[in-house]
Amino acid sequence: MFSRKIRVEYEEDSRLHPCPLKWLDGFSMRNFTNAPVFDDTIPVADGFMEIGARVPLEDLKSSMEDWFRRKSYLPRNAVLKVEEVRQ
Repeated sequence: MFSRKIRVEYEEDSRLHPCPLKWLDGFSMRNFTNAPVFDDTIPVADGFMEIGARVPLEDLKSSMEDWFRRKSYLPRNAVLKVEEVRQ
């Protein structure tokens, strides 16, 4: 089910930082989007998640960014970066 590995970081002041596991876990545990596709996500470490094949990266990034900003995790001037890790 979790066939893809992704890196989740945020860029602030030209530096990349891994998103803390707490943030990723909070996003994965809440189905605030009412989108069952995000049920196929599991955080594994700071800055890393595993996701299912049907999870669209752009939608995931947008939803995560929205969630992190609403929780005041993501600094105002930061940009979220979500990319698949090639194995």
